Amino acid sequence: MHTHIHDHGLHGDHLEKNILISIALNGVIVVMEVWGGIASGSLSLLSDAMHNMSDVAALSIALFARRLGHKGPTDAYTYGMKRAEIIAAMINTVVLLLVISFIIRGAVERFFHPRAIHGGVMLVVALVAFFANLFSVFLLKGYAQDDLNTQSALLHLAQDTASSAVIVGIALVSSWRYGPYLDATASILVALAVLFSAWQILKESFRILMEATPADIEIRKIKEDLERKFPGIDVHHIHVWVVGAGQKALTAHVMMDDCTLSEGEKILKGIAHVLAERWGLEHVTLQPEVAGCGSTHTLGAGFQ
Repeated sequence: MHTHIHDHGLHGDHLEKNILISIALNGVIVVMEVWGGIASGSLSLLSDAMHNMSDVAALSIALFARRLGHKGPTDAYTYGMKRAEIIAAMINTVVLLLVISFIIRGAVERFFHPRAIHGGVMLVVALVAFFANLFSVFLLKGYAQDDLNTQSALLHLAQDTASSAVIVGIALVSSWRYGPYLDATASILVALAVLFSAWQILKESFRILMEATPADIEIRKIKEDLERKFPGIDVHHIHVWVVGAGQKALTAHVMMDDCTLSEGEKILKGIAHVLAERWGLEHVTLQPEVAGCGSTHTLGAGFQ
């Protein structure tokens, strides 16, 4: 038995429109921050320009992967291209980690060779970048909860918003004696914050590509829940994984008493309903059994 619920339409159209707007905004920010960084001598502005360049790449890949992921299943790709979004999220994060390494290296060098900063130019550019990034965050915020790829792109924007806020503060004190050192310090602190969040996305992307059980799913509790609600059945060979962004799948064997086909179908529909309502599993494939398959191990024998 198989159940699957699709969620497309205006929600996806609005997201793609908002991604395009964010790409345009971030492109403008990159140009402004490169100019502003050179003109003001601010390392944090140049570092943020690099970060925003990664945002443009992240958003572009997110848009491309989303459109690719909406293609229907084929004989070669029976689940469609859903994993393209997960691969894009991993690529985005790897790029972000590379950018972080350049930021930290430049900041360390600046400690040994401080340069004067022109705070006026730095402040204007940082304020424009802050509000543009903040607007982009609000454009995508409502779409990231169940979409790892959009979440990855949103992470780029959120971290850039935070770094722009820090840069605004640095610009206000740039004329102080220790202004250049504060500029370098801010670059490192922002980079470390990005590093932590990026690692979480990278780790989750890897788990999905390895078809690991989602973190919010406990297979043994699913078994206990179903066998309590439907006395007389034995649920085993349970596998749960993420097909693509926001789409979890489950397969399982269900051993039950000998009954008519219609009675068995009723039980399977009931099980699918519980899995969808209680566990958020809407793509479910259940194999009914009477004599059994020779193994009742919860996880089955795998593909060894």
